[in-house]
Amino acid sequence: MESLLAGAHLHPAAFSPASLSRCHPPSVVVRGVHHVGGRAVRCAYTKDAILYALEHDEMFNSEEVVQWESGKTINTIAAAQGIQISRRCRPRYPSEGSGDDKAVPRHILEQIRKAKKPLMNVMESSENAPPVRDFIGALTAAYGRNGVPALIAEIKKASPGRGVLRENFNPVEIAQAYEANGAACISIFTDEKHFQGSFESLEMIRNSGVKCPLLCKEFIIDSWQIYYARSKGADAILLIAAVLPDLDLKYMLRVCKNLGMAALIEVQDERELDRVLKIDGVELIGINNLSLETFVVDTSNTRMLMEKRGDTIRDRGILVVGESGLITPDDVAYAHSAGVSAILVGESLIKAEDPGRAIAGLFGKELLH
Repeated sequence: MESLLAGAHLHPAAFSPASLSRCHPPSVVVRGVHHVGGRAVRCAYTKDAILYALEHDEMFNSEEVVQWESGKTINTIAAAQGIQISRRCRPRYPSEGSGDDKAVPRHILEQIRKAKKPLMNVMESSENAPPVRDFIGALTAAYGRNGVPALIAEIKKASPGRGVLRENFNPVEIAQAYEANGAACISIFTDEKHFQGSFESLEMIRNSGVKCPLLCKEFIIDSWQIYYARSKGADAILLIAAVLPDLDLKYMLRVCKNLGMAALIEVQDERELDRVLKIDGVELIGINNLSLETFVVDTSNTRMLMEKRGDTIRDRGILVVGESGLITPDDVAYAHSAGVSAILVGESLIKAEDPGRAIAGLFGKELLH
């Protein structure tokens, strides 16, 4: 929500031309104030259609914005939605704030990147990136080809709990092996601190000739990261419902749509799933069998959530991805019977002597591609 409510990272490019064309600016702005939805909204003296459209956009008139304007903190608003992972607010300048709200870099490498590449520069770079590839289309086609869940094969060098997973780590070779053995899409951890990933690996894979659509696996809390991922060749990003309040999810989905990217929204329980199902434009949901609080894996989690909300998911044409704990053909069959059309698997593949050949072992057969 920080990226939207704080306004520091908001850019009109996140709003579709169609929505702007339906909004016409008023001929006169009196005292720089509009009355929208029964409340006053400050506005500069302007006839600019973009500003008018922003002020009349449903997101800017949501209950969350009203709460934020009334003085509630971002974390308080998030907690009311069941989000227990608090986010340190990051004012625009280090001198702003005090105590816990004082600007402290979430990750020094991210701060360095942002200092070197401000939002406008990253947006320009994203416009010059290689064309976006159809992530959801690739999953749908692979599912139809093989009759088993499509595979998003993941590349990660390490994990916080298990340390380095693969010493002989060549991300391009691994990606090529995944593609050659039937992976529909490839997920690449770019988080450096916890998973020893990098955006450079993402860019190298994109430039290597690998044709699979690429998912950027990063802890996204800022729209800058989405544009940066696109500039490096990502076709899709991960959004985690346990971290992002509803308004952030809506805004970031809109950013993705305008960039042509897919967004895999990850949930881990019924409350998060219900939150996501209330949001328009959701096409791809990942159900994580790993609890981010206890780090316990329970593959029945996917079945339980699909039994409760599967009808709604199917009616809306949302593609479901099963995540975590899928190691054997029986695990894959169990997830398939629960209603998933794709699975995301990383650790069991990356630790194998031949990650590409390990795909046949995961499914119990060779995949067509």
